[in-house]
Amino acid sequence: MKPIQGSLPDIMPVLSRGKHRTPKSGGCFMEFASYLAGESWSDHPACTHPVLASLARMVNDCSSDDARSRLALLIPSVIGLTGSDKRVEVAVAVRAGCEALPVANLERQRALAVGILTSERNVSVLYPALAERLRPLIRDALDQVPEAERWARDFIGSVHAWTHTKFTPRTADTIIRVAVQGIGEACVADPDARLYTLLEHAIDDCRSLLGVRTTDRTMHQPTLA
Repeated sequence: MKPIQGSLPDIMPVLSRGKHRTPKSGGCFMEFASYLAGESWSDHPACTHPVLASLARMVNDCSSDDARSRLALLIPSVIGLTGSDKRVEVAVAVRAGCEALPVANLERQRALAVGILTSERNVSVLYPALAERLRPLIRDALDQVPEAERWARDFIGSVHAWTHTKFTPRTADTIIRVAVQGIGEACVADPDARLYTLLEHAIDDCRSLLGVRTTDRTMHQPTLA
C-alpha cells in the first residue's frame, strides 16, 4: 500500500510502545508519521521538528494500551511541522512543563518549576516576543502550585551561576520527559486524555510559530499566536 501524505490510509499497523524495525511488528506515533510522509520507516523522520517528535514519542509510550489508538488522529498534523526555528524547542518544553505541573507528584513539580522558570529567563533574553506569549501560560501553571514555585525560586537563587545555562534541545527533552511521565503517572481521573490534549496543544503551538495554517480542529486552549 502506497503512503498518502497528510491523511490516514485505510489500513495501518497498531500503535504500540517503543521502536519497531518494520510495520509488521507494529509502529509508534512517529513511525506512522514517517510512513505517511513517504519517508523511510523511522521514529525520527525529517517531516517533524525533533522536539515535537520527542514529545510525540513520549506521549505514545506513556499512554495506556487502550487509549493509545486515539493518538492516530493527530499523526497527519505533525507532518510538515519542521524547520530551524529555535523557538519551537522552548515553546514545546514550556507547554509540556506547564500542563504537567499541576498534576505531577511533588518531586516532579519541583523539577518542572525549576525548568519552567529557567526557560522563561532564557527565552526573555533570546526571544522577548515569545516570552510575552508564554508568560500567561507559565503564570497560570505556577499559580496552581505556589509551594513548588517558592521551592524552585529558592533553588535557583542558591545556584545563581546555573541559571545562566543556555537552553538546548537536551534541556527541552529533559523537561518533556519529566512532564510526560508526570502526567502519565499522575493520580488523576484520565491521564490519557491529558496526554492527548498536551500533544494536541503542542502541535497547535508549532503551527503558530512555524506559520503553518491551523486545522479545523477545535482547540482547547489559545495557541501562542
